[in-house]
Amino acid sequence: MKAKIHVYLKPGVLDPQGAAVAGALNNMGFDEVLAARQGKLIELDLSGDDALAAQARVDEMCQKLLSNPVIESYSIEMV
Repeated sequence: MKAKIHVYLKPGVLDPQGAAVAGALNNMGFDEVLAARQGKLIELDLSGDDALAAQARVDEMCQKLLSNPVIESYSIEMV
């Protein structure tokens, strides 16, 4: 079983990396880009067969280590 965790900054939190990406794309001629937000993708290979229990464990991992709940949100995709 595999879990994909998408971590991204909450709305209103400054994103200097996203601003740099948007600026670089504009400088390269991609004028349609108005803004960019940068996040991260974490993929975990998991043992076990119980998808609900695995998702609960991954959620616990996100709360304790994989995200900063003050400034970040996350979503979990079990595949």
